[in-house]
Amino acid sequence: MLILPASRTHDHDDHDDHGGLHRDLLATGRSIDRRAMLRASATLGVGMGALQLFGCGGNNVTGTDNNGTTATNSAGTCTRIPEETAGPYPGDGSNGANVLNQTGVVRSDIRSSFAGLSGTAPGIPLTVNLTIVSATSCAALSNYAVYLWHCDRAGLYSLYSSAVTNQNYLRGVQATDASGKLSFTTIFPGCYAGRWPHIHFEVFRSLAAATSVSNKIATSQIALPKTACDTAYATTEYAGSRGNLAGVSLATDNIFSDGSALELATVTGGVAAGFVATLTVAVAV
Repeated sequence: MLILPASRTHDHDDHDDHGGLHRDLLATGRSIDRRAMLRASATLGVGMGALQLFGCGGNNVTGTDNNGTTATNSAGTCTRIPEETAGPYPGDGSNGANVLNQTGVVRSDIRSSFAGLSGTAPGIPLTVNLTIVSATSCAALSNYAVYLWHCDRAGLYSLYSSAVTNQNYLRGVQATDASGKLSFTTIFPGCYAGRWPHIHFEVFRSLAAATSVSNKIATSQIALPKTACDTAYATTEYAGSRGNLAGVSLATDNIFSDGSALELATVTGGVAAGFVATLTVAVAV
């Protein structure tokens, strides 16, 4: 089993309603890096494709996914999702703004603002399907919670960016079902200068634990494949993202440059019907 505990904090994301989640509930190692893995695989005569079998499914830039199934090694373990920085715009109370204590944050459709704020983020529809599993056994983790957030189509983060400080859209919490699965309805994020298109998330052991950032057990980011980004950014509404995407790659991005296999979602669909991103996430339990 590979444990990846260390966090990479060099992210270039720089750019109350009382009751909160408690009311909603009442109502309802990185000690071995991925370059080292590749060097070890070369020594052992194992290719990258074989290394991915020790991780979790749903990570394929070509779009030919394995339907998000969990791949295991001979010991029955999954590779833990790399720990990443939450960036400067988490909205989880770690640096000011906090949606985790707001009523209405538990929701599947995160396109609109909530808890007394109004406004909807425009953009191409995107469904994000995640499966949360144990990095030790690959067993599905039911009733775990995920807080997910990302920028809008203009590359702005609600609550932080000057044009959208009065919005809290594109943020929400969901609990996993008995199969460890959950789903968010959102929009395809834009690409801003210096970062590859991505989605942030934090994992908690339960909805009750998700009321405080101090309870999170994992923080990571989802990378979106270039083919899907090219398709989305070819539209007029995402025109501002084209030049930014051209100036960065997964290999040069400061988060994904040391390997993105475990964080790269499989994306299907298109502009007309919307996109669907799928990723299986293994966490330490």
